[in-house]
Amino acid sequence: MTLKDYFQANDGTGILSTADSDGAVDAAVYSTPHVFGDGTIGFIMRERLTHHNLQSNPQAAYLFLEKGPGHRGLRLFLKKVKEDADPEVMEPMMKRHLTPEEEKKKGPRYLVTFSVEKILPLTANGVTAVTTVI
Repeated sequence: MTLKDYFQANDGTGILSTADSDGAVDAAVYSTPHVFGDGTIGFIMRERLTHHNLQSNPQAAYLFLEKGPGHRGLRLFLKKVKEDADPEVMEPMMKRHLTPEEEKKKGPRYLVTFSVEKILPLTANGVTAVTTVI
């Protein structure tokens, strides 16, 4: 199963963890990533702590806990490869749309793209059906 198939088939909660250049850690709730045809994944994010941390430390981890009984899911170990602030690039990916006033109040948004360095099950004795990113 590909990562794209996995996220289309499973609902759950995602946590994106980052650290700044001094090692101060942050974790934030994020929706499922956008999986691109080149094997990278992306998150749309605002100019907040997660985005700030990625400016000085490109490493991140994404934990996805599947909805339902037990502790099923996966962990993605990521490395930032680029970011884009072009609204036209992000528009087709947006799940909710704000008015221009609301958008301005929330501040800039970015599509931050990562390479997937490693995929592991959520728990040490868990199994993941994901065998490839694309």
